[in-house]
Amino acid sequence: MMRQDTIVALATPPGSGAIAVVRLSGPDAIALAGSHFKAVSGKPLADCPGHTIHLGHLYAKTRMLDEVLVSVFRAPRSYTGEDVVEVSCHGSTFIQQEVIRLFLDAGCRMAEPGEFTLRAFLSGKMDLSQAEAVADLIASENQASHRIALQQMRGGYSSQIKGLRDQLIHFASMITLELDFSGEDVEFADRAAFMDLLDRLSLLLKRLIDSFAAGNAIKTGIPVAIAGQPNVGKSTLLNTLLQEERAIVSDIAGTTRDAIEDEIVLGGIGFRFIDTAGIRETSDAIEHIGIRKTYEKLGQARIVIYMKDGKELKANTLKSARAEVETLKETYPEKPIILLINKCDLLGPDERKQILSVLPEAQFLSAREGEGVRELQEKLLGLIHFGNLGNDDPVVSNSRHYQALAGALEAVEHVKAGMEAGIPSDLLSVDISTALHHLGAITGEITTDDLLGNIFANFCIGK
Repeated sequence: MMRQDTIVALATPPGSGAIAVVRLSGPDAIALAGSHFKAVSGKPLADCPGHTIHLGHLYAKTRMLDEVLVSVFRAPRSYTGEDVVEVSCHGSTFIQQEVIRLFLDAGCRMAEPGEFTLRAFLSGKMDLSQAEAVADLIASENQASHRIALQQMRGGYSSQIKGLRDQLIHFASMITLELDFSGEDVEFADRAAFMDLLDRLSLLLKRLIDSFAAGNAIKTGIPVAIAGQPNVGKSTLLNTLLQEERAIVSDIAGTTRDAIEDEIVLGGIGFRFIDTAGIRETSDAIEHIGIRKTYEKLGQARIVIYMKDGKELKANTLKSARAEVETLKETYPEKPIILLINKCDLLGPDERKQILSVLPEAQFLSAREGEGVRELQEKLLGLIHFGNLGNDDPVVSNSRHYQALAGALEAVEHVKAGMEAGIPSDLLSVDISTALHHLGAITGEITTDDLLGNIFANFCIGK
């Protein structure tokens, strides 16, 4: 897949702005840029060293396009490992188009999505997991997802996997060597050291696999479903949390017919709130579809907020409310259920005490007045457990990595079981090869054109 042509693309977001950056990469990048650039210093761009910036003017034949800054990066000390030139021009969309057209006419090719990072991977500037982390870093929308992406881009767990994989390759070669002397009953691989390596590898893989639930939630936003009967204040709560009129609020029951989603950041973590249709018996076909979707969203959510109208909770209805909460807990035993009693501003001390006597886990809230919202936010943050993960522990957030790790762990466990059972070396080597394949797929030692095309197609053009 290594190409020898020179590519060009806009590296900054499209649209007008103060400046725009047009990036070129390839063997002719400096020559092509230099043929249209006149530095104020008078020095040809071809004579400029790498990691330097030059002020001058960009010309299309005799017509000056713009006053620009040109940054020069020479291979292999560049992002892509090739010669790279970045032209910082004024951010007019017209100027951007003219500069790109200038280099296309000069012989450049328009870059494909992610092609600069693909070239960096193919040049050995980063492994495949680091390349994928570049896209995650660009897409990060909160502190936690930014930290995970930055950690992975700087090596993360891929460096640990690579080190253990290299050791596994050594043992695999020793076991393969034993096959050549199968008639002489000799062992070149130290079985005790090999088992120790498998134990360490298995421990790392299990820890990384366990981190995926937290990593994926951080990356995509933790889904929180807001459920309850019609008109208990679900939409009002969503609007209060988002601090905008995102959902229609009405005294008419059943206003929300479809799930409404939006995300906010609490404590550096993204929470994706889902306002669902009110749960009740109905003959309205459209509302019935909305209620069915409510149950789907409850199944997909990681946390469920169940709301009750405090003014509707009397002595004779508290037991049914208790039964509703217990049913939810039985239906979704793996999900935390936050019970909110809304419209608490209309409740007196005795009414609150009576509610707590039957529903002791309840939190009081006034979605309209904002009372209890901060306590709800603190409760949500308190429910997010990342096991024993510390701030510096590697976290897996990529589903492709998760699948490869799971495959590698299965193969490693097969090797361990085979070692304990004393199976022949030729059978051990099959499972070792499978483990090596899965581990190599994470860092990119083993790739296919289809895999690379699928990964980099999700990048933005210019990166």
